Amino acid sequence: MSLKSSLKRGSAGLACLALVALNASYAEATLDGLAGTWSGTGSMKPADGPREKVRCRVAYNVTRLGRSLTLDLRCASDAYKMVLSANMEQNGKEFSGNWFESEYRQGGKIYGTSSEDGLIEARIEGNTVAALVTIRTAGNHQSFVMDAPGAWVSQVAIELNKDPK
Repeated sequence: MSLKSSLKRGSAGLACLALVALNASYAEATLDGLAGTWSGTGSMKPADGPREKVRCRVAYNVTRLGRSLTLDLRCASDAYKMVLSANMEQNGKEFSGNWFESEYRQGGKIYGTSSEDGLIEARIEGNTVAALVTIRTAGNHQSFVMDAPGAWVSQVAIELNKDPK
């Protein structure tokens, strides 16, 4: 596999999986409830291949009560791993932030809106990827679906549960 192919693959996959982090921007009251570690599984669909299983673990840390947070995300499949960090700020129902993945040295911006029913609609941008994401939180469960037409990873679906303390 070429370096260019690896970078495109990694940046698309990590941007998609990084979206789990956006859920922490849902609403001010939700930030505190998400603090801690979440883990789960899902799948990703490369544009030119079959679905692949992925395992993820996310640690959320509230840095300003109800306003900002950081996260550390680690995901792995049989083919690759990623280590992602992000910082996000929320202003009312809008949020924005930055992400960086250290394995493939890729980063970008996150933009979106949240609603009171736990729905987040977001756009992820980087040098080699643009994706639309829908994220939903209900209690100790998070799920998200990402669509990135034209990207190496065209679809991602992940289910996470909050780990007991």
